[in-house]
Amino acid sequence: MTRRRTAVVTAGIAAGAVAAGAVGAVVRRRRLEHHEHAPIGQLPPELLPSVRSFDGTEIVVRAAGDPAAPVLLFAHGFSLDLSTWSEQWPALSARFRCVLMDHRSHGASAAAADGDLTLRAMGRDIAAVLDAVAPDGPAVLVGHSMGAMSILALAELRPELFGPRIAGVVLIGAASGQLIRGAMGSVTELLRPRLGSLRAAAGRVDRLRRAVLASPADVGGVVARVTQFGPDAPRNVVDHVVALAGRASSQVWTDGLADLMEMDLRHALPRVTVPALVIVGEHDRVTPPAAAVELAGALPRGELTIVPGAGHIAMLERPEELNRAIDRFADRCLRDREQGTKPKARRRTRAGPPGGDEPGPAPPGRRRANERDSS
Repeated sequence: MTRRRTAVVTAGIAAGAVAAGAVGAVVRRRRLEHHEHAPIGQLPPELLPSVRSFDGTEIVVRAAGDPAAPVLLFAHGFSLDLSTWSEQWPALSARFRCVLMDHRSHGASAAAADGDLTLRAMGRDIAAVLDAVAPDGPAVLVGHSMGAMSILALAELRPELFGPRIAGVVLIGAASGQLIRGAMGSVTELLRPRLGSLRAAAGRVDRLRRAVLASPADVGGVVARVTQFGPDAPRNVVDHVVALAGRASSQVWTDGLADLMEMDLRHALPRVTVPALVIVGEHDRVTPPAAAVELAGALPRGELTIVPGAGHIAMLERPEELNRAIDRFADRCLRDREQGTKPKARRRTRAGPPGGDEPGPAPPGRRRANERDSS
């Protein structure tokens, strides 16, 4: 392989890592219609009225579970859509009102008004959905990658929501800044000239992505596994995520990717005054465990869970472990909120295998007789 060709391939892999939830610059050629999904699960049964955000962008929202139950609001990652939570809402909607949103210019939501694909705009979208589905709270926000970073942007803009209406946050595959360094190190500089802009680099990533989509090459699944997944990710999960990233618009891959690479939200972390569970896959190469440790340590009430065997798409790779972690954390946040106490954060845990000896969580508002106060 020539030096030039090697550089192009390496840059493509680097772009996939930097994209914080994308699949990679090289994706499997997959001719799916806009409404089709690989068979990973059903969408939530309730299509709620679209939410009109601050700039008029229409946000599509679906839900499952008792409307009177505490809300879990899910925000997906870059170039994906709400279907990536297909393993969470069926398991959690028996006890919570699970609300899933498509970010602006993603999935079924409308294209961003005025082309605004910044994390701050997406944070304001989350606030608009929260106003619509849980105007008085309580709610726990669950975000993956770009969705998690949008929650941090929301804390920067609307810190007064954290506590009175937002009882806790779950940040999966997240970082608060310096995403390029954390994702792939100096190799990402192959994406741009020494004095070039990140926006120009993102444009080159998108052109490479579209060129490979138009080719007969069938290497997307391999590249996706290298950049996004743990070693045992199910084939249908890889195919589904690859298809979603391949369908994303060029504007998402240029403007949205550039904002992700430039973002630095470390100054917003002190404003996340509620319990915050940081979850990271053991094999996450996009937002590696070191970045998760740093993030959890910087949050006022942060704690960390590492999911063995998972990569960046942990909610689809290890759903049972993720569901248990979210369930227990949300239950604890809501229960302690009702009792007016501050839970003691567990700084680091590893999600155990399914069927462990630890008892499941009690329903919100009730404490097990043998449960320690520290939870």
